Order: sequence, then C-alpha cells, then structure tokens
Amino acid sequence: MKMKYLLSVLIGASSYGVLSTIVVLAYGQGYQLGEVVGTQLLTGCILAWLLAIYTGWKERRKEEKSVNALTKASSNRSARLSWKHRFLLMLAGTPTAITGLLYYHSLRYIPASLAIVLLFQFTWISVLVQAVSKRQRPNGITLITLGLLLGGTLFAAGLMEQRDGNFPMIGIALGLLSAVSYTLFILFSGKALPAIHPAYRSAWMITGGLVLVFILFPPQFLFNGMLWSQLLLFGFLLGLFGAFIPPVLFAVGVPHIGEGMAGILGAAELPVAVLLSSFVLHEQVTPLQWGGVIIVLLGVMLPELHKRRARTVEYSS
Repeated sequence: MKMKYLLSVLIGASSYGVLSTIVVLAYGQGYQLGEVVGTQLLTGCILAWLLAIYTGWKERRKEEKSVNALTKASSNRSARLSWKHRFLLMLAGTPTAITGLLYYHSLRYIPASLAIVLLFQFTWISVLVQAVSKRQRPNGITLITLGLLLGGTLFAAGLMEQRDGNFPMIGIALGLLSAVSYTLFILFSGKALPAIHPAYRSAWMITGGLVLVFILFPPQFLFNGMLWSQLLLFGFLLGLFGAFIPPVLFAVGVPHIGEGMAGILGAAELPVAVLLSSFVLHEQVTPLQWGGVIIVLLGVMLPELHKRRARTVEYSS
C-alpha cells in the first residue's frame, strides 16, 4: 500500500475538519448562512468544472495518441452524459448542500467542537440505515462500535460536564440533522452513476447543490458588491477545503487503499476540527472531551481493525 495514497485520503479528510473554523470566522465578520454556503459552492463549482475541463482535455489527447479504436471509445464514454444522467447527478449532489446548510447553521448556536461531533453521528446512522434496508441485524462488533460512538459522543460533546442543562436544543437538532443528511449523501453518491469519471460526477453533483442553495437563498451577494469583500476569501477557502480538495484526493486514494482504510483515515476530520476550534476559536475543550474524541476515533477504527485481524488469523491458519 503506497504512502501517497494513504496521505491523499488523510489530507482530504483533514480538509473537512477546517470548515467549521472558517465558518465561525465568517460569521464573526457579519456574513449570513446563505452567503457563506453560496460562495463556498460557487467557488467549489468553478474549481470542479475547471478540473472536469482539464480531465476532458487529457482524455482527448489520449484519444488522439491512441491507435486502438476500442480504447478511444471507452475513454470518451465517461464524458458523454445524457441530460437524464446529469439531472440524476445534480439530484444526488443536493444532500451535500443540505448538509452544509444544517451544519453551518448549527454553528450559530453551539460550539464548533460540539457541532463536528454531532455531524460525526453519520457513522452509526449509516449503519442503522443499512441494517434496516437490508433487514439484517447488526453483528456483535457493530453493536460494540455503536456503543463506543454513542458513549464517546457524550464525553466529546461535554454532556457529562454540563450542569446547568442550558444546551440550545435547536443547535443540537441541526447538528444531528446534518448527520442524517450526510448519511444520505454517502448513500446517494455511491450509487449515482459510479461508472462516470469522478471529475464529471463531482462537477455535476456540486452544480446540483449550488442550484438548490441559490433557490433557497437568492445570491444577492453576486450583485450588491459583497462578493468582492472578505466574503470571497472565506468562500474560496470553504470551496477549496470543502468542495474541491477532499473529493479529488478521495478519488485518487480510496481505490488503492479500500473503503475500510479510507473510513479510518476519514476520522481525521474530527480531531482536526476540535484542535482548530480550541487553538483558533479559543473554545474550551476539556480533557474529558478529548477522551471522548479518542473513544469516537476508536469506534470508527474498530470494525476495520477487527476485519484485518480476522483476515490475518485466516491466512495464518
């Protein structure tokens, strides 16, 4: 397993952990939810389409050099999308926009360190959805994993240290709904035309998310001059770290390291977000909360570690 593929997934996951800190800083400058998410998806969409155009150019050059007609036909197939396929990809991309709206809105009410922990509940929600859809009862290791995730969340969210019971329930509800939406995004994105080149899939999916956000929040910032303020910087950083870098690096690394290892490395998002909220936003993160973060990470890693151990025992016997 080459280190560059491991690093690509690790960097991609860590990029997601940067987002909550940037959003809180943008809120501090007076920008609103629609402006923040709108500029993120706008810049992410531009970057994604630039990558798609570059990918198409590389494929055309490959076709010109190719002497095999079959190779030429197969390399060109990924770029030929019907409008039905484009619409399906755009529809599959809407949950990522909804996730951003819910997650970023939760940051209005709760600390970034708590919001990321709530978003991370997609790990057990996705397991629950798969168990219900396949009508299969979770096995023992899955139940232990769910217990670790839920228990770690109680500590990481600071619930065990909260004495006045003054948690804003709207913020917690928004954070949990963002986890549900992210689960839907994972399910839809994996099934939406997987044979299409990742560059084209990402571009159309981000376009779908952008259209939805612009419908819900008409982009007045495009016409009132606000775009050319600090909003452009925040939007560019959010688009770069949230809508461009992770999909590209995941597309490079995941096929070579497998989904299980990608899930383990993907957990890097959680400590990065908590670290930045502590050092950049100066949010108080207690040792007990850090213990909860470690428990959550162990819960994410446990299934893959168990699978690898079972495989090793099988080979040795």
